[in-house]
Amino acid sequence: MSSLKKDSKIGTRKRIAVIAGDGIGQEVIPQAVKVIKASGADVEFADFDWGADRYLRDGTTVPPDGFARLSRDFDAILVGAFGDPRVKTNIHAKEILLGMRFKMDLYANVRPVRLLDAALCPLKGVEPKDVDFIVIRENTEGVYTDAGGVFKQGTPDEIATQEDINTRKGVERIILYAFEFCRSHAKIDGSPRGKVLMCDKSNAMTHAGSLWQRVFKEVAAEYPQITPQHMYVDALCLQMVRDPRQFDVIVTNNMFGDIITDLAAGLQGGLGMAASGNIHPGKTSMFEPVHGSAPPIAGKNVANPFGAILTAAMMLGHLGFTKETSKIDAAVLEALRQKKTTEDIGGSLGTREAGDWVAEQVSATLSS
Repeated sequence: MSSLKKDSKIGTRKRIAVIAGDGIGQEVIPQAVKVIKASGADVEFADFDWGADRYLRDGTTVPPDGFARLSRDFDAILVGAFGDPRVKTNIHAKEILLGMRFKMDLYANVRPVRLLDAALCPLKGVEPKDVDFIVIRENTEGVYTDAGGVFKQGTPDEIATQEDINTRKGVERIILYAFEFCRSHAKIDGSPRGKVLMCDKSNAMTHAGSLWQRVFKEVAAEYPQITPQHMYVDALCLQMVRDPRQFDVIVTNNMFGDIITDLAAGLQGGLGMAASGNIHPGKTSMFEPVHGSAPPIAGKNVANPFGAILTAAMMLGHLGFTKETSKIDAAVLEALRQKKTTEDIGGSLGTREAGDWVAEQVSATLSS
């Protein structure tokens, strides 16, 4: 499973579309771009103004050729966050973010859960080596397809349905992706990964659960060197806070993946530290920090930029810039050690100042 685009752009400068979005996205994404530039990676950027401001100005969520242009002209997309209280329906966020995932078929949502500093973990006696797992979330099906409806709305007999869509194709490819990821990606310390755990709720959601269970067993049989495991989602949440050491690669559906990765973010210092990629191997993929737009703190220069910066590093690694990725990861780690961070993780710097510090570290490494 190659992470590079299989087209004429291989071997040339990579083009990155930048969509800062709303709220703190407009603050943290510029820091991520600054750090990428400091790394010396051979990339060029194009800014897109998609977000609440554009929607409120002219009613545009995504231009008619928007997704086609992203797929055709860019190697990757760096996204901030969407959500603005001025847009009560949040329609722009739905059409932009979910639109990218669904219409560009970015079926694998990959969320690394890595503890960089023991001081950031709320669990007693947990060290960075103890929290190093990956959650791989199916990204184009499940309840997020918005299938269903509301009947007799506003009456005592109102009925609301939300259908959970699971296809054989969708389930099989995300489970295959998880096993391939496990086989090809080592842990931070360089040791190989060897376990894939499938999370579901098949004891209650029997129809979808049966499909996931059967496909997981079939795919696991093709990877005898990898240990297959299973947990119900409620048990997984318990075990995640009880002993995160036991996890390696977790694969699950859209909704459960969304929920458990917010819980997992708590193990690594909060949502401000969490990175993610929305990936279709061989095609233009999108990368975004896990946090939302956080309107209450937007514009105050207090948002943690490290989730966006680590997301940028993840994107560069996906594009083949392994040295640049390592430099950025090392600079963030050093920032944590020296407390050159925002207040939420123990420092005293603002968003811009924390971004500047990391960029300067990366530049210094580049010139040394």
